[in-house]
Amino acid sequence: MSNTKLKLALLQMDIQIGEPEANFAKAEILLKEAVSGDVQPDLIMLPEMWNTGYALDRIHELADVEGTRTRQKLAAFAQAHGILLIGGSIAEKRENGVFNTIHAFDRSGKELGTYDKIHLFRLMDEEKYLQPGTEAGTLALDGTSAGMMICYDIRFPELFRKLALAGAKAVFVPAEWPNPRLHHWRTLLQARAIENQMYVIACNRCGQSGETVFFGHSMVIDPWGEIIAESDDQEGILTAEIDFGLVDEVRARIPIFEDRRPALY
Repeated sequence: MSNTKLKLALLQMDIQIGEPEANFAKAEILLKEAVSGDVQPDLIMLPEMWNTGYALDRIHELADVEGTRTRQKLAAFAQAHGILLIGGSIAEKRENGVFNTIHAFDRSGKELGTYDKIHLFRLMDEEKYLQPGTEAGTLALDGTSAGMMICYDIRFPELFRKLALAGAKAVFVPAEWPNPRLHHWRTLLQARAIENQMYVIACNRCGQSGETVFFGHSMVIDPWGEIIAESDDQEGILTAEIDFGLVDEVRARIPIFEDRRPALY
């Protein structure tokens, strides 16, 4: 039996570039803060590359080898607090290179799924330092199908549609999306929610790395494309509640999936 409602907590972090120790300490503070209130979240999410930031010129020495440190800490936290955890994404070093990787955990601390960023962002030279993923990211949250993608991926509607057709009712998007493209961020996220009639839950970083300013504005968007929660540009925790039952209702009201003609596309 799936749980249709989830209380969310998105950790909008300021990330220190090239300083994993500082970032792990900050993540721990925000994780503890998220579970210390009167209302306990069902799911917590972190932003993109929160362990290292975009220190790409040193990423091979800074990346978490096999994701071991991150996985141990996040799994233990999920288990201790009985929560679902979308672990943002991290720089993860493997034998065949460094990947931009999400690890997600269930309420017992078991790993639910992983996702390696498929689309590497040339404007930040990602393709020169990172390896691209080769599979879409899927997972089940208390019995409900969902998807994972990272930042630049939201510019590729084909990936969202693939996840929707596979049954996803929500997609979780950790990001480091910078100024001045707030209009793109909001518009793309809303469009992906509307055209796929699903929740889109996006956790962006804030703060500044070098000359690049990150505007935050993490947000939760419902299947109608309405923004039901949105952060400002400061570090903090964004909370919201989603109901997967609304996805079924919207898809029944406007049955776009039944009216597709993929043979013509």
